[in-house]
Amino acid sequence: MIRVGVVGASGLAGGELIRLVSQHPELELTFLGGSSSVGRRPSELHPGLRLDLGLTVEPVTTDLSGRCDAVFLATPAPVSAELAERLADQVPCVLDLSGAFRIRTPELHERWYPKVRRRTELADRFVYGVPELVGEELVGAPLISLPGCYATAITLGLAPLVLGLGLDIRTVVVDGKSGSSGGGLQLRTPDLHPLRSGAIAPYAPTGHRHAAEVGDFFGRGKPGTIGSLSMSAYGVSHVRGLMASSYVFTDQEVDARQLQRAYLRFYKGRPFVRVRRHTETLIPVPDPQAVLGSNFCDVTALHDPEGGRVVVLAALDNLVKGAAGQAVQALNLRFSLPEETGLAMQPVMPA
Repeated sequence: MIRVGVVGASGLAGGELIRLVSQHPELELTFLGGSSSVGRRPSELHPGLRLDLGLTVEPVTTDLSGRCDAVFLATPAPVSAELAERLADQVPCVLDLSGAFRIRTPELHERWYPKVRRRTELADRFVYGVPELVGEELVGAPLISLPGCYATAITLGLAPLVLGLGLDIRTVVVDGKSGSSGGGLQLRTPDLHPLRSGAIAPYAPTGHRHAAEVGDFFGRGKPGTIGSLSMSAYGVSHVRGLMASSYVFTDQEVDARQLQRAYLRFYKGRPFVRVRRHTETLIPVPDPQAVLGSNFCDVTALHDPEGGRVVVLAALDNLVKGAAGQAVQALNLRFSLPEETGLAMQPVMPA
């Protein structure tokens, strides 16, 4: 069994990690870390988890080298930067779900995460990216940085165009819509029910740090290129799930048939990316409600000849494929397990 610790156990991503790890056949949860929730059991923090794990939340001050083979950091980026520095020498693998190490370029990191101080040499040791695209690099990796929820959807949506077809893309404009769980459990006035219910709130209309991740990642890839990538993000009133709509402009000719073939070919053998036809089911897909509770990302690419663009739609559950599920998927690959181990649950619908 692989011994696993979860730091940030009281948060939403932490709760998802506890849920997934506790039902994983090859993982044993041996440590729960936190600060304000020290001494509390998982069932106290997460009402859906009535589990007797024999664990309570502990402060992250003890040496974990004898207790954990891997530690998930479901903590704010400044906290992750500090903990990763210490845990990197204690445990074989640290997997960070925050933004502390996602952006490799120092200047870009400083722009989007000005309060997150990190050593450049430590950041350079992290493997970043969605498992479908960097799987081989994850095997045996001691430090892994998981993409943000929006970044995961955008990257999976664009990868067949950039890395598969090798398109030189002039512009990508992303429209992102996410449920309230994307903001975590911080108490903020705009997130109170009287203001959030029924809302479509433009909380980041002129840029989002997850778009910076995507640009930084593709900037190091081949064979295609992206000239500029910009994003607007909106909060909507559901709790889970997000949709990333990417409007792609390129001078190279593509048609609907070529797109469908390219996406199916690129994701062949990738169990968690479902290439969909927009009209294949009772409701138009991708739709976040069709992936809730699962580790799937549904992707569709549509040709818009009148608009001179390709429309790429990607939907996922931001707490599973956008966070905890993807982290477990990366852990599976890190320890050479089949990547779907412990993640075979189907979506819950209606939810």
